[in-house]
Amino acid sequence: MIINQLNNVTKNYTLGKNDVAALTDISLSITEGEFISVAGPSGSGKTTLLNLIGCLDKPTGGEISFMGSNIAEMSSGQLADLRNSNIGFIFQSFNLIPVLTAFENVEFPLILQKTKNAADRKKTVNAILEEVGLSELRDRRPIDMSGGQQQRVAIARALVKEPKLVLADEPTANLDSKNGENILNLMLETNKSHNTTFVFSTHDPMVMKFARRLIKLHDGRLM
Repeated sequence: MIINQLNNVTKNYTLGKNDVAALTDISLSITEGEFISVAGPSGSGKTTLLNLIGCLDKPTGGEISFMGSNIAEMSSGQLADLRNSNIGFIFQSFNLIPVLTAFENVEFPLILQKTKNAADRKKTVNAILEEVGLSELRDRRPIDMSGGQQQRVAIARALVKEPKLVLADEPTANLDSKNGENILNLMLETNKSHNTTFVFSTHDPMVMKFARRLIKLHDGRLM
């Protein structure tokens, strides 16, 4: 099943009086269960591409469809519902809520979804925390966890709503090589066990080796 389809997509940004092309003529299909790395140097358009794939932004030109629906025809509210139901995000800076515990950070997307009662949320969150190896740290806040542990919480938060697609922007950038490798192995195990589609951006050769498919960008174009 095709999760995401980009046809001749262009994305421009306005800087002063000039239009700058961040992406040019991108055509790409992402299918269920893939494990994809988007690679390229800084400024090549990786984050812009992930934002478009994740329906956080709309293209300047071309068409993007998510599970068959054209995102250009959706309102901001419809796009928010689509993201909340189908897409998980993992950020290089973790983006955890500092005043919440690990459990509460992971539970938060389920509260927004409003599809589970408190008992069901507790069961679901405890299960995913165990899956990422953080059951014993469920009551700790981010400040009391290592970088690798915080990234595991971020992964659990992305996975707890059972998304079709998980997007990770430089997921190992703030981790040492050992923790980075552990995080990638965790993502790969999740991909295999749940058939979750992963797309992650990187310029790290170690990360690229984990990908089953490598998409290379240079100056906003597919190589």
